Amino acid sequence: MGRVVTRMKLVNSGDLRLARDGLLAQEMVRELELEALVDTGATDLVLPADVVSALGLPEIDQREIRLADGSVRLVSKVSELRVEILGRRMGSDAYVMPAGSTPLIGQIQLEDSDLVVDPRSRQLRVNPESPNIARGDLL
Repeated sequence: MGRVVTRMKLVNSGDLRLARDGLLAQEMVRELELEALVDTGATDLVLPADVVSALGLPEIDQREIRLADGSVRLVSKVSELRVEILGRRMGSDAYVMPAGSTPLIGQIQLEDSDLVVDPRSRQLRVNPESPNIARGDLL
């Protein structure tokens, strides 16, 4: 299929909550836009440590994860993250890899945001069956 890359916006949802409650100025909400690899073989979102640090995301756990090469690595898991891809938003946790590594969008983000990969154009798209709002399955 080839490489599929897209832009995503990441926001510290803890900061958003504080701003909504009037405890933090809106311009102080930490957010970043970056390009990420859409990895249909990955389960979850993966972010480099420098991005996690810039957003100030709290560590909630450590997990052993299996990488594409079959190796297993102990990594941090962070929370309080809002992810926006193609105008679709979701709350998410993320696994942390070394600074400078490639951000990965996994199946959980694709499913929750109702996004599909177009293999011909190598682009991520909003599901044409639900163009106006994300649709999910509770099966």
